[in-house]
Amino acid sequence: MIRLEDVSVTYPGGVEALRGIDLTIGDGEFVVIVGLSGAGKSTLLRVLNGLVPATSGSVVVDGTEVVGASAATLRQVRSRIGMIFQTFNLVNRTSVLNNVLMGRLSVVPVWRSTLGLWPARDREAAMVALERVGIVDKAYVRASNLSGGQQQRVGIARALVNDPAFILADEPTGALDTRTGQEIMELFTRLHESGNTIILVTHEEDIAAFAHRIIRFRDGEVESDEVGAGTKKTAEREAS
Repeated sequence: MIRLEDVSVTYPGGVEALRGIDLTIGDGEFVVIVGLSGAGKSTLLRVLNGLVPATSGSVVVDGTEVVGASAATLRQVRSRIGMIFQTFNLVNRTSVLNNVLMGRLSVVPVWRSTLGLWPARDREAAMVALERVGIVDKAYVRASNLSGGQQQRVGIARALVNDPAFILADEPTGALDTRTGQEIMELFTRLHESGNTIILVTHEEDIAAFAHRIIRFRDGEVESDEVGAGTKKTAEREAS
């Protein structure tokens, strides 16, 4: 599904964020990218969705070359990606349902979203996404009235509403307390078990332990690529 070949990123000013990355991530994997601040983890996610252009190398996402792609092609790639952020990025003054519907902006005319005239199929898709993350009962509550964990669930539902090929999550537990972070990771585990491909960035080892594959970054390079503890946990659940 994803293939990077000799990918490097150098930011203006000469900072090397990624150096010669060779990496393949297959359909249905649950991968966590681990590393200290500045290791290149977030840059990797932004390269995958085309927000940061690779300085050199090849990035193929779901069969499409991202490097040098046109704006129209990048929009098509992004429509197959669900992006989740550390800071939730919700519009607090509006409802949970409207926040999830904003995930449909790439496929719905702007005038419809501005007037709140969302097609019935989009509203239905949003409610299904909220049900998947266990927060459908909050659909008509203002986002500002939710706890941090609930807000992150809304962010995840927004990422799911387009039925993405895979999910990119950038430090999704970074703004949460330990208990809530564990609950969010259990949700990611269930999403993976239902068929979602997940690529998640973190610097926390207890969060990385949920993954089936752990890729460690250091100074813009892959330091190691190993089987994660999530593989054992899944096998234990299936055995029981």
